[in-house]
Amino acid sequence: MHTVWKGAISFGLVHVPVKMFSATEDKDISMKYIHKTCGSPISYVRRCPSCDKDVEWDEITRGYEYEKGKYVLFDKEELEQLSEQNNKTITILDFVDLHEIDPIYFQKTYYLSPDQAGSNAYRLLLQAMRDTGKIGIAKIAIRSKSSLAAIRVLEDDCLAVETIFYPDEIRPVSQVPGLPEQADVNDKELTMAKLLIEQLSTPFEPEKYTDDYRAALLDLIQHKVAGEEVSLAPAKPETNVIDLMAALQASIEAVRPIGTDPGTPAAPAARTTRTGRKAKAEDTAAAQTAGAGEAAGAPAAGKTRTAAGRSKAGSKTSSAKAASPAAAGQASGSITPAALSSLTEPPKPKRRSTKPKKTS
Repeated sequence: MHTVWKGAISFGLVHVPVKMFSATEDKDISMKYIHKTCGSPISYVRRCPSCDKDVEWDEITRGYEYEKGKYVLFDKEELEQLSEQNNKTITILDFVDLHEIDPIYFQKTYYLSPDQAGSNAYRLLLQAMRDTGKIGIAKIAIRSKSSLAAIRVLEDDCLAVETIFYPDEIRPVSQVPGLPEQADVNDKELTMAKLLIEQLSTPFEPEKYTDDYRAALLDLIQHKVAGEEVSLAPAKPETNVIDLMAALQASIEAVRPIGTDPGTPAAPAARTTRTGRKAKAEDTAAAQTAGAGEAAGAPAAGKTRTAAGRSKAGSKTSSAKAASPAAAGQASGSITPAALSSLTEPPKPKRRSTKPKKTS
């Protein structure tokens, strides 16, 4: 790794010599502007519009525009004197809890390693911060730019410093246009949204996320270098879904196929066949019942109707146990068709029986 900065961490009277390395790298694919006619890259020159001539670096200084067209000038030495006062030390001001810092403040992460004979002091600071669970808020100057920073312990026995914005660099939320003053949320839409969040909830595994655009661009570059003709398929037109419930339902169906959750054992299917001793016993009982019916006539038929009534009652009880498919789907983590229909379709009216009553 290339050393970005060398200095020391200072807290109290303790100084920890450290080296700084960038923890992240930019993997954007860089492209140049090319002249279509001849294929040459476009060059940019430093040109003075008043003198109408190109300017060399040794003729250039820096200036601040305090009014339109009026500047105060600074020499390189003046700016370096300002930065030299703080550019060699990371001064820890306070120790705080990490959860107290909103992620909006974080900018860029750097690794810190001990420099020269600073291993003992480095290990001391690392262990003390780990045991207390605190992070240090410090001031640091990198490349003449002053910044706040958070020093924290990584899992791999390494200190890291993360530059953070100053409070006046964070724009207030009140400047964001179009925020709703009061949110009125439909209960069914909220339930569907929660189900969708539950379906998409998973432990964070950063390695599974990839830059699809960069991969596609690299593949296109390789084909063009090889002299292949490349034609890109037109982008799929976006559908403007106005119905929020329809959009939520379509999203849930797209996340996971509707059905039983793989982690939940399926409900036992209705029994349609009989085998073994139990089947033989049931056949024998049925034959005896049929014989008794022929001998006794109407009383046996009455008993048969009573048994059928019990069977129907048992069936109704089983149906009643499964009367809340939405709740069952939410509890098990799966989304069943019944759960979706219970949220999106109105309840169907009950049908009354039209069977004529038998008279004795």
